[in-house]
Amino acid sequence: MNQELIHVYLMPGMAANPSIFEYIDLPTDRFKIHRLEWIIPHKQESLTDYALRMCGFVDSSYPVLVGVSFGGILVQEMSKHISIQKLIIISSVKSRKELPRRMKLARQTKGYKLIPTQLASKLDMLARFAYGDIIKKRFELYKKYLSISDPAYLNWALEQLLNWEQTEPPAEIIHIHGEKDGVFPVRYLDDYISIKNGTHLMILNRYKWFNRNLPGLILS
Repeated sequence: MNQELIHVYLMPGMAANPSIFEYIDLPTDRFKIHRLEWIIPHKQESLTDYALRMCGFVDSSYPVLVGVSFGGILVQEMSKHISIQKLIIISSVKSRKELPRRMKLARQTKGYKLIPTQLASKLDMLARFAYGDIIKKRFELYKKYLSISDPAYLNWALEQLLNWEQTEPPAEIIHIHGEKDGVFPVRYLDDYISIKNGTHLMILNRYKWFNRNLPGLILS
């Protein structure tokens, strides 16, 4: 007898496109993968309202929600509006308490409003001035995987991240985090699955770990 497929919705990180999940491969006899995309927020739209709109792209009952980085915050907000089977975040945080000090300071001082997000639309120009192989490779990654350069979106996303109000993690959330994550350092985190040498980009360079372990985590 055929088993009913489990629908897994993948949400990329801030401004990233769904191709960051290009190497994620789950058994097709048990899982159906759906890749979500960022949409442009309405003017002064709250994260709650944005999450509710994103739920409109989930057309399966009791789905599994998986989010990376800011996408991990978004799927937590989405889970407050729909019934889900499992909630998994990667390279993310479970509450505002886990934000690093520099982000808490930016929230207090409103310093994030000074970040020139309009430069994100000029990656091609900036790449011409990149020196060194490592910097050039990083620019190539940005060009490939970051698809939203709209300053209105970026300003909104930064503000929602830094002003996130959640103080307690959702029940039974699964948190997977790299021990060398430079965006959300592990010293601020509690209760997570640690990935040795994992960085903030480990969804791309540690995909074999996820392909081996995600099925079991979902079914557990």
